[in-house]
Amino acid sequence: MQPLLKVEGLKKSFGGVAALRDGRFELRAGSVHALCGGNGAGKSTFLSILMGIHQRDAGTIWRNGREVTFARPADALASGIAIIEQELSPVPHMSVAENIYLGREPASRFGGIDFRAMTKAAQDLLDDLDFNIDANQTMMTLSVAQMQLVEITKALSHEAEVIFMDEPTSAIGEREVQHLFAAIDQLKARGKGIVYVSHRLAEIFQIADTYTVFRDGGYVGSGAIADINRHDMIRMIIGREMSEEYIKTNIPTVTTGLEVSALASAGKIEDISFSARKGEIFGIYGLVGSGRSEIFNCLFGLDAASGGTVRVDGVQVEIAKPADAIGHGLALVTEDRKQTGLNLFDSVRGNICMASLPELSPRFVMSRGREASASAQMMERFQIKAARDTMPVSELSGGNQQKVVLGKWFLRQPKVLLLDEPTRGVDVGAKREIYRIICEFASAGGTVVMISSEIEEVLGMADRIMVMRDGRSAGIHKREEIDAQKLVHLAD
Repeated sequence: MQPLLKVEGLKKSFGGVAALRDGRFELRAGSVHALCGGNGAGKSTFLSILMGIHQRDAGTIWRNGREVTFARPADALASGIAIIEQELSPVPHMSVAENIYLGREPASRFGGIDFRAMTKAAQDLLDDLDFNIDANQTMMTLSVAQMQLVEITKALSHEAEVIFMDEPTSAIGEREVQHLFAAIDQLKARGKGIVYVSHRLAEIFQIADTYTVFRDGGYVGSGAIADINRHDMIRMIIGREMSEEYIKTNIPTVTTGLEVSALASAGKIEDISFSARKGEIFGIYGLVGSGRSEIFNCLFGLDAASGGTVRVDGVQVEIAKPADAIGHGLALVTEDRKQTGLNLFDSVRGNICMASLPELSPRFVMSRGREASASAQMMERFQIKAARDTMPVSELSGGNQQKVVLGKWFLRQPKVLLLDEPTRGVDVGAKREIYRIICEFASAGGTVVMISSEIEEVLGMADRIMVMRDGRSAGIHKREEIDAQKLVHLAD
């Protein structure tokens, strides 16, 4: 039986720099194939060529045994290949049905859009897939997980046989992940082929049947998931042995760095109390909608607190806006670096210096010398890989972008580091570097509060863990007192 999709020897260069040296893989019907690799491994370029976004310099693509060339995305769609991208781009004020059939709306006999037929067709597809979504709902009323399911439905409305999923769980919680996996199982049962791209190895080992690893733009190896273990997978991805995935060198002191008492925000969180010590990594775990990020929004002045007190180094502080939080020594690394952590239109240097403009601008004039020196200092400290600090930050890998965000805040020498999903969308090598940075900050006497939806990460890095459920704390536990099963039970 011919594979649904087979690729050999794919090459692509941009401006003389090789982005893909040897892209290859094979996808069978009714299977999930994991495409693995670190940031900069060539995965995105590979998928872009297969979707007709970029044209290959060399190599061959076969679809159902027939050699094909996709000059544009419409060609790939016509061949039954669809992609669900990491960053969803729905039209929020339009309905689910309108989003599914956008640009392909059925016409009525009078020449307008047949909304009744379109809504029925969309609802039939949703019901057939057992997705509990009303086709009349507007997209803005859906959760991120539901939007992912709408994207799957949209792909199948094109009668796609091959579906690329690029980091599909990066913005959803454990419960939503399992819902998505159930949908993938349905697609497999229908003979569809899924190409699954994720940095979360636990997911790959749970959902995938086969794998291919890319590194530095080239093919490294492939095989059945059942024939490889996590350790060997990591070694293939990063090209060397990694003795520990989680770096844990900090030792909590007895001195409190951040104390939160009865913090509340109307309709979001209620009666949140905890203290995080200097030298400690205090973890917060919870499902999507549990109120995790809302705690940070209150602490950083993004949301108004309706009650409660906050103390930094034992002194009560009033925080009404982010400038107040920054002034009291707090720094916030948000969960979405591209939307709220970086200015993608600015340079690496501009982003690193963004939060320190008053210090770098004596007499309201930017000191280019101070700016360049500060940027060089942070790039060296965090080993940020960039050709030059004046290049657009958008051209960096996900791991290096996250280091730029950290550099921006470390330049201010904060007392308390609030980290919301600090390793989202970065590879295992970059994760390890970020864990080292976090531990070094804590070891130097800083206080870290870290939100993570990855159970392994929060158990591997946090000294104590507060579990959130329905806007309230469901308890605080030492890392040695709790395991993954207890965490999920408390959060659900």
